[in-house]
Amino acid sequence: MSAQAQKQAKQNNNKKVRTAVTPTRGEDFPGWYQAVIKAAGMAENSPVRGCMIIKPYGYALWENIQQAFDKIIKDHDVQNAYFPLLIPLSFLSREAEHVEGFAKECAVVTHHRLEKGEEGNLVPSPDAELEEPLVVRPTSETIIGDAMSRWVQSYRDLPLKLNQWCNVMRWEMRTRLFLRTSEFLWQEGHNAFETADEAHIDAMKMVHAYGDFAEDYLALPVLRGEKTEDERFPGAIATYAMEAMMQDGKALQAGTSHNLGQNFSESCGIKFQGRDEKEAHAYTTSWGISTRLIGGMIMTHGDDDGMIMPPKVAPVQVQIIPITKGDDNTDLLEYCFGLREELKERGLRANVDDSDARTPDKMWGAVKKGIPIRVEVGGREMEAGQLTHVRRDIGKDSKETVSREEFLGSVQEILDDIQGNLLNKAREFMMANIKDVDSLSEAQDLYAGGHAGFVRTDVNVLSDPEFEKLKDEFKLTPRVMPFDDKGEKVIIGKAY
Repeated sequence: MSAQAQKQAKQNNNKKVRTAVTPTRGEDFPGWYQAVIKAAGMAENSPVRGCMIIKPYGYALWENIQQAFDKIIKDHDVQNAYFPLLIPLSFLSREAEHVEGFAKECAVVTHHRLEKGEEGNLVPSPDAELEEPLVVRPTSETIIGDAMSRWVQSYRDLPLKLNQWCNVMRWEMRTRLFLRTSEFLWQEGHNAFETADEAHIDAMKMVHAYGDFAEDYLALPVLRGEKTEDERFPGAIATYAMEAMMQDGKALQAGTSHNLGQNFSESCGIKFQGRDEKEAHAYTTSWGISTRLIGGMIMTHGDDDGMIMPPKVAPVQVQIIPITKGDDNTDLLEYCFGLREELKERGLRANVDDSDARTPDKMWGAVKKGIPIRVEVGGREMEAGQLTHVRRDIGKDSKETVSREEFLGSVQEILDDIQGNLLNKAREFMMANIKDVDSLSEAQDLYAGGHAGFVRTDVNVLSDPEFEKLKDEFKLTPRVMPFDDKGEKVIIGKAY
């Protein structure tokens, strides 16, 4: 090889691939995650430490998640309600085990008025101290249980199935947008039943509802199973969860369902007259998913150019970009807006970017936001009744120019294919990074060798003293005992 050829080869090796987001996943995964959210205009940190401002594009995604899952829970005969943000401290004190799990994360209101201090600044008025401190809800079992104690008098009042979409506050020291913030949005379901069997069936049914939703709508493959005793929700007799694997190999607990037995009904006084005319306590469940799902979706599907949105929940499924030239683009814009209306008539979420931004910037904007299909229309395409479309999940290799009618006839099929492709790709990644091991020493060798995913092993390792050493050395936790393994295996991994 000549000196010139060697120089060129060296330059090619040093040439960095251009990406829309920096740092890349390989360089700094946490930094990449934050950069993706910023580039897509999803959210930002708020002036209140640990809280976030969800921008319109991010909130539109949450609305789509909310609307889709709300229909599912209503199909399960669950009714929506709303309960107070502030919970009397005495309510939480009734359930000591439950409160202990949240005590360090509780925000407490002690005064109801401000006044000017000696230096002219506002301070809590010493004359306005509350008779009883109020806790900003970390979860609502106790206050909903109090209401249920009044609403349930007879077995005829059961089952009582309630849900609320709301915000909660859990004071976090280390926060990350969508994944872990002091205030976040969620739904929390709270159901009361006559028998223990009904409560068990409900808790199981809801974790499967979560799993189906995650896979069908978010293209997020999950492992469903029971949490180990030390990972169980405080006060529950069993916790079931769905666990997802992010691209860095870490686990994300994406939704949980709890069988609370009679623990909360006894502390809250949810009693009813049974069919035998004897008094009994109800059996309750609670279950929830949150805006954490958005973080999981980003870390599962995103690439070094930004978001990749699953079409079923994408705020915009088709972005139309007019390639304008000169001053008069009236006909081209009319063509594009007409196309948008035809897409909307087919029930699709479409948008036209008619901003003054440069065409390349519009294209990169659609890429960074993860919009499933980008449509480009210039003067020649308009005159020929054509358009060019590109899939976000595949990129430029999918670029194709077709007639307007052909695109309209195939667009739903393309979106469905994107949805399925994202799920299959994520599932293949997860399964390839779950390693079966027969011993803790084998697990230790894997992690020492750089394994970043999960291991699956016999559930009996949980009682092995060596397991604690393995956990401490590699910052591992038992994630879930999969239903598919009939409780005989446990999944272990690092987690968010």
